[in-house]
Amino acid sequence: MTTLNCPICGKPAIPVYHPFCSRRCQLIDLGHWLGGNYKIPDTESDRDWFKETED
Repeated sequence: MTTLNCPICGKPAIPVYHPFCSRRCQLIDLGHWLGGNYKIPDTESDRDWFKETED
């Protein structure tokens, strides 16, 4: 079985917190998402979408 490392601190991941090593690292990652540090790229900007629906 391959041991995964926590993407936040690099320690070995624990199954109960997968893919993190602790609740702390889970919350740090959640903070990154909520703070806008992580973004999922889109192919169409929201502004263009709203223009199309207004017509």
